[in-house]
Amino acid sequence: MTDLPSGTHSDLWYTLALLGLTAVLVLAYALRLVTKGRATYARVDKQGGSALLSKSLMEMAYWTLQPIGRVLVALHVTPNMLSWASLFFAILAGVCLAFGHFGFGGGFAMVSGFLDSLDGMVARLTGASSEAGEVLDATIDRYAEGFFIGGLIVYYHDIPALQVLSLIALMGSFMVSYSSAKAEALRVDPPKGSMRRPERALYLTLGAVLSPITISLFEMNRTTPVAIGHPMVLALGMIAVLANASAIERMFAIAREMRVREKRALEAARQQALSEGAVPNEASRTAENPVKLR
Repeated sequence: MTDLPSGTHSDLWYTLALLGLTAVLVLAYALRLVTKGRATYARVDKQGGSALLSKSLMEMAYWTLQPIGRVLVALHVTPNMLSWASLFFAILAGVCLAFGHFGFGGGFAMVSGFLDSLDGMVARLTGASSEAGEVLDATIDRYAEGFFIGGLIVYYHDIPALQVLSLIALMGSFMVSYSSAKAEALRVDPPKGSMRRPERALYLTLGAVLSPITISLFEMNRTTPVAIGHPMVLALGMIAVLANASAIERMFAIAREMRVREKRALEAARQQALSEGAVPNEASRTAENPVKLR
């Protein structure tokens, strides 16, 4: 049996504070729904919701961030500043998770995720959107996920099964992003699938934030080397299964579309060759059938 790790109680209070803040935001948006109806955004409509992340929840998040985005624009904060700040908090999240501070890790991951959303919002509000900015944003997203799950890989080093689960989740996360980038490069519209970046960020953060509660309730006395944090493990399991399944589905869809394109290209080339050879000139007739002209 092992006592709770030091810092768990402060983690728990931090988690409760985050949940209280979230409840306030939900109530505020519920009031908005009652008085003015849904807050709709073109970007949310373009991305669309899924079974794992509803469109209504995305609208609530954008509605919450809109005033912050306008304040940042007024303060002349650039999108790149927000992107780098997002990476900084992602690193803090990974470090906290590596030491088993799930509440603080989830909180820093939440801040990182909000900043990641705000950089694009500020770019659109100021007309500063650019391909270079999108590359930076996508790169930092990959590093942010790497630091988060990497921290868990370090933390679970005494529990090989959970360490392997974390590695599989990390592979799934990267493969979904890779398949999306590959589809975009090849100009293929892949199936939306599940466990896209917003969904992964939500479930990983939620798993971390809720873990101090379950640790305090169910792991006061445990036989494992470190506290497991069941919500965190559940989130990793969902991503390990669903992200990899989604990545495989996307890659098959991309390969299928490329085969169709190749067949079309070959058929077009064949038709062009037949068309060009349909009315041969006199010289070609002589070369092809000299006996007939003698």
